[in-house]
Amino acid sequence: MKDFRTDGVNPADPALHPAPVRAVPAEAVGPAGGPGAQDGAARTAGARGAADGIRAGAAGGGARGSEAGGARTADAADEVDEVDVVVVGAGQAGLSAAYHLRRTGGEPGRDFVVLDRSPAPGGAWQHRWPSLTYGKVHGLHDLPGLPLGDAPADRPSSEVIGGYFARYEEEFGLRVRRPVEVLSVSEGGGGRLLVRTTAGDWSARALINATGTWERPFIPHYPGAETFRGRQVHTAGYRGPADFAGERVVVVGGGTSAVQHLLEVSEVAASTLWVTRRPPVFHEGPFDERLGREAVARVDERVRAGLPPRSVVSVTGLLMNEEVRRGRESGVLVRRPMFARLTPDGVAWKDGRTAVADTILWATGFRAALDHLAPLRLREKGGGIHVEGTRVVRDPRIHLVGYGPSASTVGANRYGRVAAREVRRLPAPGTAAA
Repeated sequence: MKDFRTDGVNPADPALHPAPVRAVPAEAVGPAGGPGAQDGAARTAGARGAADGIRAGAAGGGARGSEAGGARTADAADEVDEVDVVVVGAGQAGLSAAYHLRRTGGEPGRDFVVLDRSPAPGGAWQHRWPSLTYGKVHGLHDLPGLPLGDAPADRPSSEVIGGYFARYEEEFGLRVRRPVEVLSVSEGGGGRLLVRTTAGDWSARALINATGTWERPFIPHYPGAETFRGRQVHTAGYRGPADFAGERVVVVGGGTSAVQHLLEVSEVAASTLWVTRRPPVFHEGPFDERLGREAVARVDERVRAGLPPRSVVSVTGLLMNEEVRRGRESGVLVRRPMFARLTPDGVAWKDGRTAVADTILWATGFRAALDHLAPLRLREKGGGIHVEGTRVVRDPRIHLVGYGPSASTVGANRYGRVAAREVRRLPAPGTAAA
């Protein structure tokens, strides 16, 4: 895990601390978002850049992608393969969409292609920290056509789900191509889309985007960030509690990851402090289908209004279980209000209170990884992308799964099917809708 104290990072770099969200969500690493952030802005760092904490500097990247994603060769630049549909991403949403494309008669590699920038199956799960065991995961809904089955609760979720996704790809012959990074999606000839990647170009009638959020860690800006002498680490760079042994740790964020980090880190740290913008809401009792539908509906309302989506978890509250209950009783999960600024030695509140910290652990979430769609100018004035079901209103050739209401394991399966059905119904370029 890189340390600001030793790796030469300049914490004053504004790329590390974007401005607060206005029209477009600010991004965690790279240039701050804005109304034109998708239109030619440099690509922000992905999960690979944050794997060892906050990415060092703003090197590598632009809308064309980073060197880590694979350099674009001269041979690749000359190739243009024609397919009906390109699926970008092979997490749960992308695999569900691919399954339904095949089920409706599409042949992988001929009629559609699945491109994934990760080195192995597993989607974002392969990047999760080892101490996040399967028993701590709030459930993973089976992909269509192949149940996950029983899995050991003490096995890392990255291994369980990575293995499941690998079996799924093989079972249905989805022929996922990886590692392939999509650099841009733009207008092609004859009403088709041109998909430029590190492995060549594709011409497609439609595109299903399932890139998720893991590649876009978000860290809000607070005054004084450039003066803090300790470490700043995002969830994307969290590798387990051992890295925080003996430290005074401030955990920022009101979601599930923050709770998980606190419960683990508090066992080895000298002290922990939990701060959030709003008081956390704990949900008692089972999270049933009715509550799930209500949560999805609230997220969907924002997306339909062209606003940046909130996560489903942000409207469901935090699940109360025995471990969480013990954490509250012990004082570990006692929340303090958000600090006003960082200081060289820690954090400070408006009323003059201060807290010393060795590390700030930002469990502040992620933003949708959509920079490659910038040339299509899909964003609304409110900063989000107006989506009906999975279809982008500004460009019906583009379907987003794993975005907004479909950003959950239940939603990913359902909306993968919806997207596959919709692109099959999309008129061929140059023809009118029936």
